[in-house]
Amino acid sequence: MRMWAKARGFSGLVGLARKMTAAFASLAAALASASMLPPAPSAVAAEQRGDVIVIAFQTNWNSVARECAETYGPEGVGFVQVSPPQESITGTQWWTSYQPVSYRLDSKLGTESEFKDMVEECGAAGVGVIADVVINHMAGADRSGTGVAGSSFDGAGDFPAVPYTAANFHDCIQNVSNYRDADNVQNCRLTGLQDLDTGREYVRGRLAEYMAKLLDLGVAGFRVDAVKHISADDMAAIKSELTRRTNVDLDDVLFEQEVIGSASEAKEIQPSNYLRTGKVSEFNVNVRLKEAFDGDINSSSFGLARIGASTSWVESDKAAVWVTNWDTERNGSALTYKDDAKYLLANAFLLAYGYGQPHLYSGYYFGDTDDGAPGATATIVADMVCPENGDETDGTWQCTQRWTAIRGMIGFHNAVSGTEVVDWREYGENVVGFGRGEIGYLAVNNSDAPVTRTFATSMPAGVYCNVYASGDCSAAVSVKADGTFEATMPAGSAVAVYAGATPGDWSGKRRVDPVDPDWFVASAEEMAAAQPTAQADAVMDGETAEAIEETSRSAGLSVVVLAAAMLLVAVAARVRRFVS
Repeated sequence: MRMWAKARGFSGLVGLARKMTAAFASLAAALASASMLPPAPSAVAAEQRGDVIVIAFQTNWNSVARECAETYGPEGVGFVQVSPPQESITGTQWWTSYQPVSYRLDSKLGTESEFKDMVEECGAAGVGVIADVVINHMAGADRSGTGVAGSSFDGAGDFPAVPYTAANFHDCIQNVSNYRDADNVQNCRLTGLQDLDTGREYVRGRLAEYMAKLLDLGVAGFRVDAVKHISADDMAAIKSELTRRTNVDLDDVLFEQEVIGSASEAKEIQPSNYLRTGKVSEFNVNVRLKEAFDGDINSSSFGLARIGASTSWVESDKAAVWVTNWDTERNGSALTYKDDAKYLLANAFLLAYGYGQPHLYSGYYFGDTDDGAPGATATIVADMVCPENGDETDGTWQCTQRWTAIRGMIGFHNAVSGTEVVDWREYGENVVGFGRGEIGYLAVNNSDAPVTRTFATSMPAGVYCNVYASGDCSAAVSVKADGTFEATMPAGSAVAVYAGATPGDWSGKRRVDPVDPDWFVASAEEMAAAQPTAQADAVMDGETAEAIEETSRSAGLSVVVLAAAMLLVAVAARVRRFVS
């Protein structure tokens, strides 16, 4: 960019600007402290791995590796959670991946070599891989044959590739039928799946051996399936054995456990019992988000302000949370892509609010609940191909991680990390705004009509890109010296702004991404038209000039110095654009 400036005769301007910047350093500091200039982006924050986890459901290893390089890494995603890597039964349905046949790392999603390459490539992009591991059970008792890698098995408990025999499974061969009875839940079969006796040292050894191999290949952690069907003591013993075999400090390994809590169930299978072995899933979040966005997000009984407020919920640093996952999107307990704007707003809220470790779900559009990945055969899942032009037909990938608003909110989440929720205010039914310290602010319009409001923030004055609305900063708001900004939000839309996302610093070129759903593309046009960056720039230019003039008068500065100060502001802003 320096050559570009020189070719147009700007090299002298750049040098002059640098000299003026040094000469007026004290004035620039005063202006910044008076909240007249927008803050520069934090280089440190941009370099640190965030804690956002993308659930790459049924995505094969080659495709995950590609996404790490092209999307997850550049966008600041911390981890990608992959579907179970062990050998499973054959079949096109998604749930076949949750019926293990062996612990060989040759699955429908790729070979062991491809898995290893994926972990390495994601690591190089700054993204950790979280493996979904199935250790409660093996394949169903109604099945016999060979798995996707050729390992034999039968419904009588024979899994020679492990090896397991009938002696390694619980004696109860009935399905779980009473969730008030912990013994029934943890020793009987979950929907016909052969239930491993995790109380046996041999079984725990095989499970630890499997997970140790994954750690050796470089995974950053585990999501453990169906944990409430394993006793808390057994989970602790498995983790202890894993530590013994690897000499790895498992406090440095993400350990997330699927535990669906319900007050009506036995106390032994409640999430609180498993906190000593790691994080647990907090399903109350997806239920509450659905209630709120399907009704009034400001409801006193089920509104957004109550998320994480109950003492019965898992503490934030131990909670794994999401808007939906592969189970909840199929059982009706959560918002899904079929809810359009509500689904996207809920994800934006989750990333902005700060309760729990957020997961973003990236699956595929489906018609039947059993549908496997697009193009899947009984033994192979084809490469993920992201749709173009908002194609939402059944059998196409969602590629949610590429959606414009999702990209923007990942950046928002990473930027505000470690700050408190401030300035919470409800602006009428289904409209709310809140900030994260002095760094960011999110306003949500969940109503079915456009609203125009003045929002109160703790952010410094400046022009900020609305990263929810566009990927090229074509939509923006102007925060005044008193921290307020006025915005018109179309129905089902949001304004998300944060320090570092300003017109002068923004590098994105696309207003919307080709994978964005059609409804969002239309909404993005409305949002950009309602709050164009050009207008926000014009408003802030006038306000900044007035503020400088007032400050100069009170300081008794001469007209000449005032003009120099205004020139400094103008030149510095343009130089940032030329040389950054």
